[in-house]
Amino acid sequence: MPRARRLRSERGLALRAIAEQLGVSQASVSLWVRDIELTAEQQAALLVNNPVHNGQLLGMRVRREQRIAAQEHGRALARRDDPGFVAGCMLYWGEGSKARNVAQLVNAAPDLLATFLRFLRSSYAVPDDRVVLSVNCFLGNGLSLDEIQHWWLERLQLPAGCLRKAIVNQPSPASKRRKGHVLPYGTARLSVHSTFIVQSIYGGIQEYAGIDRPEWLDL
Repeated sequence: MPRARRLRSERGLALRAIAEQLGVSQASVSLWVRDIELTAEQQAALLVNNPVHNGQLLGMRVRREQRIAAQEHGRALARRDDPGFVAGCMLYWGEGSKARNVAQLVNAAPDLLATFLRFLRSSYAVPDDRVVLSVNCFLGNGLSLDEIQHWWLERLQLPAGCLRKAIVNQPSPASKRRKGHVLPYGTARLSVHSTFIVQSIYGGIQEYAGIDRPEWLDL
């Protein structure tokens, strides 16, 4: 036990290294040295020699570099002055979810969502099987859930395979008294899971607006 404590306090060794040197279990070493506080230098040295931690750091750096490259791709697309790309970026800036890895937009206007979907198809060649559509609606307007979902599919020209489980809300007593207050077809959420697409759109937005938002890399 005294030797274990010296190895920990003086040399800052990892619990596993101490256990191997002394031929005891790592659990025993942990019990013996749990009150010893390592210096900042010792903690840093442990991290440098930790393959799991180093692998995580490498993965984080690679993913960040990929997001940077995607933003540069979006900036390059913006410089082509394509009206459809302009519209899609501005729609996303105003209405998008601002997530890191999913391009998502929610709205009650089918034309707006159709414009965003055309943008995804034309600028990023997104096929229908990557598009996810879900509906958030009230019933009791003379329309069934199937009719509402079919209405959205038709207007967005999407196959039924894109549909995910809908959210059906119950109207409040106040809204029941105001006819026409509840949207008969509710709202729809369009989603495409892709870090590259999201970060490319962020790049386009920054290019159009003449701004730099490094924090968007880490949303």
